[in-house]
Amino acid sequence: MKNSSMKETSMNTHMGNVAIGNDVIAQYAGSIAMECFGIVGMAGINVKDGLVKLLKKESMTRGINVSIRNNKLTINFHVIVAYGVSILAVTDNLISNVKYKLEEFTGIEVAKINIFVEGVRVID
Repeated sequence: MKNSSMKETSMNTHMGNVAIGNDVIAQYAGSIAMECFGIVGMAGINVKDGLVKLLKKESMTRGINVSIRNNKLTINFHVIVAYGVSILAVTDNLISNVKYKLEEFTGIEVAKINIFVEGVRVID
């Protein structure tokens, strides 16, 4: 596999080389996250003024960072959670779902999932 500065993850199999784009991994991880109770969406942070905004579904991968080191994935999520939920319960659920489904999807071990709660929103 390649190091974390590459934009794709590749592995050798008995049939040949398989390369998975980091954006593909981020998109899949984001769709898993959006299925989790209490997650409103991914957060985008404007570096200039420090404002946090809820990213639209098409651009949610901007709130997810995927890297690989020693053949293991590390994923950083910047999320907005629903007001009134247990952040610990929501993040535990997010971590276990993403880890299980992503390992099934890619065949690559997930070493670490970091979650940065960037905001809280009231859901209508």
